[in-house]
Formats: sequence, structure tokens, C-alpha cells
Amino acid sequence: MLEARNITVKRGPKALLADASLAIAPGRLTAIIGPNGAGKSTLLRVMAGELRPTAGAVLLDGDDIRHISVARLATRRSVVAQSTSLSFPFTVLEVVMLGATVPGFGVRDTEAATAARQALRAVGLAAFEARMLHELSGGEKQRVHIARALCQLGTAPREPGETAALLLDEPTASLDLKHQGDVLSLIKKQAQSGRAVLLVIHDLNLAAAFADDVVLMADGRIVGRGTPDDILNEELLSHTFGCRLQIEASRDGRRLVLPAAIARRLGTGAATQ
Repeated sequence: MLEARNITVKRGPKALLADASLAIAPGRLTAIIGPNGAGKSTLLRVMAGELRPTAGAVLLDGDDIRHISVARLATRRSVVAQSTSLSFPFTVLEVVMLGATVPGFGVRDTEAATAARQALRAVGLAAFEARMLHELSGGEKQRVHIARALCQLGTAPREPGETAALLLDEPTASLDLKHQGDVLSLIKKQAQSGRAVLLVIHDLNLAAAFADDVVLMADGRIVGRGTPDDILNEELLSHTFGCRLQIEASRDGRRLVLPAAIARRLGTGAATQ
């Protein structure tokens, strides 16, 4: 389990996070939602070990990650940031292989290449391995980095029972509709395979469709957590986002979230009353 306990992050007098606690269990996909500036990405970076909190601790299977070496932490979690830049000309295959060539992994180049190609197939980019990364679109680059993270977790040496965590910050932001569904289905399978998956996402309907657990943040605090049905309710969301939102039911019973102004234009439900 990956757990944040009473995390506070301050920048001068401003608290980016205030006493935030969150546990991510293996086998579940947890989505963090909330308005801009809520602290979603900051919490993910703290839980990834990339940002040291002002107060509180992050535990991985009960061990404080501050006491886990960088090399050892790389075997236990992988991260996909909102944006990543590379200063050197790498091919797509070389970028994905970076996930398997971490010092201490002990993976031979041939094994790394095999794992990288498998990850590229998973994100639908098998034909792109010889392309230069800088030639790709923003969405294609994001899928390459997701493949790199999968390659890292897939080749990392871990002891039986150790948590493997996948943390992603807005992985669908630059993707078209087809690839949003494809990528989130892939991420969902990672959770179903036993990995602990944490996802920051702005699209509430994608959170409703794919997440097992939803965490709602505002002003650096966690203001709600539970299943999508628990969190995606009109009163709570409207208050948190500062605008009137309407919940509609899809054909399969899942909740769909619409701003009331859009719902009025579509002529749906309560917004037409």
C-alpha cells in the first residue's frame, strides 16, 4: 500500500497541501479530482517521492519513502508527469527502454528492448519505435511516457508481495477521444492486475467511468473520498467547483456530470426545469 499521512506542503505562507491523508491500495484505481489549484498534482508528486513535504510522511508498505534509496524506490513505483522534456535526440524505443535500464535493475539490453516493444504495443505505438520522440504529437509523446512507466514496473526486480504503484498526472489531457478510452482501459487493467494506481484527472466523467475510488480536493485539502457514486453528487461537486453541476444517469447506470449551462442547452433533466 502507498499511503500519505497528514501531508502539508507550504510555499512561504501559502499551504499548497494542508493535512492531507490518502491510502492507495493495490488492485484499485484511485482518481483525484478537483478544480485548478486544488493541490492534486502536488499530492501526487509528494506520494511519488519527487517533492518533500513540509510535514507528514509517505509510506510504502509501511516504510517511510525518505528512507528508501532512489534506486530501490524506482523498483516500486513509476510516474507519468503532465509533461516531460528530453534534451537529447532519442528514438521512441530508446525512451521506453529507459524504464528498464535503471541502475540496479540488471536487465540486459535485449530484454529491455523486448519489454519496451511490449509496452509500445500496449499503448498502440508499435510502429513508432524508430521515430524520433521530438517528431511526435503531444498525445503520442504522452503515450510513449506511459509505455516507459509500464516498462519500468514490468522489469523492476521486486520481492513477492511488495506494492508496485503507478502514478499518473493528467495522462489523457492531450489525447483524442479514442486514445483517452484506450489509455484509461490500459491503466484500469494495471490496477486489476494488482498494482496500486493513482490518477490525477480533470474529466469527471472519465473518473466516473474508470475509477474504483475518487478523491475530491479543494484548496489543498481532501474534501471527499469514496466510490464514484459517493463523490459525484450535485451538491458536493457544485460547491467544490463553484458552479452549478448536474448529474445525469447513463444507460448502464453510471453518473454523468454536466455543467448546468450545458445541460440547459441540451435540454436535459433538472436544468430544464
